Amino acid sequence: MALGIAIACALAFSLTNGFHDAANAIATLVATRGARPGQALALSAIFNVVGALVVGTAVASTVAGIVTVAPSSAVAVIGSGVLAATLWNVATWWRGLPSSSGHALVGGLVGAAVADSGSGSVNAGGMDGLHPTGVLGVLIALAVSPVLGLGLGLVAVRLERRALRRATRHVSVPVRAGQWIASAGLSFGHGANDGQKSMGVIAALLVATGHLSSFSVPVWVKLACAVTLTVGTAMGGWRIVRTIGRRIFRLNSGDAVASQSASTAVILGASYLGGPVSTTQVVASSIVGVGGAHRRWHHVRWAVVREMGFAWVATLPATAVLGAVTLAIWTAID
Repeated sequence: MALGIAIACALAFSLTNGFHDAANAIATLVATRGARPGQALALSAIFNVVGALVVGTAVASTVAGIVTVAPSSAVAVIGSGVLAATLWNVATWWRGLPSSSGHALVGGLVGAAVADSGSGSVNAGGMDGLHPTGVLGVLIALAVSPVLGLGLGLVAVRLERRALRRATRHVSVPVRAGQWIASAGLSFGHGANDGQKSMGVIAALLVATGHLSSFSVPVWVKLACAVTLTVGTAMGGWRIVRTIGRRIFRLNSGDAVASQSASTAVILGASYLGGPVSTTQVVASSIVGVGGAHRRWHHVRWAVVREMGFAWVATLPATAVLGAVTLAIWTAID
């Protein structure tokens, strides 16, 4: 019973992750009228599932190693941690704030683990070469990825403008086709990275309860996480689409291709290295970089950026407290 509830919480987290992050893959495509919402959603759905199924489980393994608790309390701790992250995702989605589901998951798991077993249950970790491990490794990946997104977004627009400086208006057709390809790539990367966060949680639950003898991610878990991620976009991601696609910086079709291509490079690279990153942070930062490439920093809506930044900073402590609170409620009911 408790295991089933914890798995349901992990899938609910994947659903709310879709509210935030799956929407980012189609935000610029819809905002620039490169595709209708239904078309963009279908495209995202297909490549989310493919990315979750084919890119391996390096990120899932990293997530599963954030905390270590006794098997007897693992279901309560992991279930409470992921529930806290889910509640935070719902709250920030309601405000239309693109917060980081990765930060929320780390905070929730750490808060619940510390409340149950003390600070010794948190794996500090760091960097094993280019592979992040433990809490520090995850936080490094989450901190570095937006910087890379901003830099690559800026560089991509500069290169694009140089390549198209003598182009005629007929170039708009291949540019719009490029938007579809870039959105597909970003959806693929999103499924590969964010889908694995819930996969890692469920796999850790199955190992702790003896349903798996060693860490691995069954196919049914991959499919369930990929599907719930995509359904989340259809149910509620449009609030975030409006923020990412229109409120940070007004993009044209070429800008959208540059932003999505830069974001895809960062997210897919992190996925293969095992780094859980925030698609929201990477995409938003790449859009800011696009604004900088046009030398229009003053056209970036910094009030929106500051509001998003505050949500990112507040996520870790807020979800850590929520994790401790939900653990107390979980154990009292159990």
